Amino acid sequence: MPYAFIAALLMALVTYLPRVLPIAAFRKEIKSTYIKSFLQYVPYAVLGALTFPDIINSTNNYSTAMFGTAVALILAYMEKSLFVVALGAILTVYVTGLFL
Repeated sequence: MPYAFIAALLMALVTYLPRVLPIAAFRKEIKSTYIKSFLQYVPYAVLGALTFPDIINSTNNYSTAMFGTAVALILAYMEKSLFVVALGAILTVYVTGLFL
C-alpha cells in the first residue's frame, strides 16, 4: 500500500477513536452529580485553552494583546453584544499599538 494511503487511514483512526470511545465506555446514563457538573464545564475550558494562546500571540506586542483581552473581558462581563466586545477589543489593540 502506498505510504499516503496508510497515513490517511491512521489519521482517520486517530480522529475517530476519541469520538467513539466515550459512547462505548459510558453506555448508561451518568448518575454522579459531580461528574455531570464537571463535564458541563469541559467545553468552556477547552475553548479557553484553544483560543487564549492565539489571543496572546495575535499581535507582535504582548501589551497590546493583553489590553485588548482585558477590554474584551470587561465588556463581556458587562453583558455587551458580541459585536461591541469584538469592536472594543480591536479598537483597544489598535489604539494601544499606536502609542506603544
